[in-house]
Amino acid sequence: MKLRVLHLPKWYPNRYDNQDGDFVARHIAAIAQTSSADNTLQSAVVFAAVARGPLPALIDTEVDLDGSVPTWRYYYRARFTGLNSLDRLIKLFLWLICVGRGVRAVRRHWGGAQPDVVHAHIMLRTAMLAWWLKWRYQIPYLITEHWTVFLPASTQQLGWLRRRVATLLVRQAAAFTPVSDDLRRALARLGGTNTRTVVIPNAVDTDLFHLPNELQVRYGLLNVAAFNEQAKNLSGVLRTVAQLRAKHSALDFRLRIAGYGAAEKQLHQLATDLGLLADGTVTFLGKLTSAEVAEEMRRAKAFVLFSNYENLPCVLIEAQASGLPAVATRVNGVPELLPEDGSRGLLVPAGDEEALAKALLTVLQAPRGRFDAQALRAAATAQFSYPAVGAAFWRVYQQIKR
Repeated sequence: MKLRVLHLPKWYPNRYDNQDGDFVARHIAAIAQTSSADNTLQSAVVFAAVARGPLPALIDTEVDLDGSVPTWRYYYRARFTGLNSLDRLIKLFLWLICVGRGVRAVRRHWGGAQPDVVHAHIMLRTAMLAWWLKWRYQIPYLITEHWTVFLPASTQQLGWLRRRVATLLVRQAAAFTPVSDDLRRALARLGGTNTRTVVIPNAVDTDLFHLPNELQVRYGLLNVAAFNEQAKNLSGVLRTVAQLRAKHSALDFRLRIAGYGAAEKQLHQLATDLGLLADGTVTFLGKLTSAEVAEEMRRAKAFVLFSNYENLPCVLIEAQASGLPAVATRVNGVPELLPEDGSRGLLVPAGDEEALAKALLTVLQAPRGRFDAQALRAAATAQFSYPAVGAAFWRVYQQIKR
């Protein structure tokens, strides 16, 4: 069976940030890779977003036909009147214009053919357009959801109307594929249920993220995260490392932090105040490429993620593919990656810096063989590799089109 799938992502790598929505790009790459051998599936991406810089016109277009998935990106101006409510309406109108142009461009690329399936990645507007295409052209749609805004700690940000629309869109979809069971339960509590719900996790490139060579010595801690204090609580990690360094000076508590974001200046200052930069205990690496992150994963002895809330963190999957045990908080989808038996790492309560310190000591002092790197990688490959995730989506597509 041959299928044409139109992908509509809310977030996607773009000219301003090549890592924005990279988890969506991985899903799409996994789907394309799975079907490339026998050419059973044609995919295309249409993405539109507010420009973060000057544009030569009201709308600017980028078309990429050289990659495995033809992609149309559109950028539109951010401000028009200076009145926020009016500008929001104008931007929504421009988003619709851009995506409409993209859909028509995809049809021309496919020789006039309509998509067989519309795949909306992250609600709301992408799924609303998918719903309209279903109503207008009888094209089924599915929704893949990643957004932490649907988790209990964040739903107040949506408001009643948007929560209601989201649940209706999920119920009207031909399939719903949240990336974690925790997110599935969160949407269900809001009323967003679907008889064809399949949890399909985030994907990791297991060719890029792999075990170190046998002679490579692993040392210290690694954190890779957006510098978003409300979610990631990097300050708690810094305070814990400072405490451990003071009490256990003989152990190696060097922490390398990769990432960028709004709290970057604040976190640099905290690390300075704690004396963590002067002696090299903490190193801020800045924004790294995926290849550079993979190299850091192979160098570290343990990964640490002290988030207040999460969905299904790609960094934990990447760590497992690299044979790297983790210490992370017992929140949302994280226990789906780190089972309670401790075979892949240790879980601690969110915000409990004493528990974090104890767990980090345990992992860093663990005897050789306590965490089986080969078993960690095998589990990641079986569940989260491109072939595994792409095949899971392909099965859902086939069910939709039967």
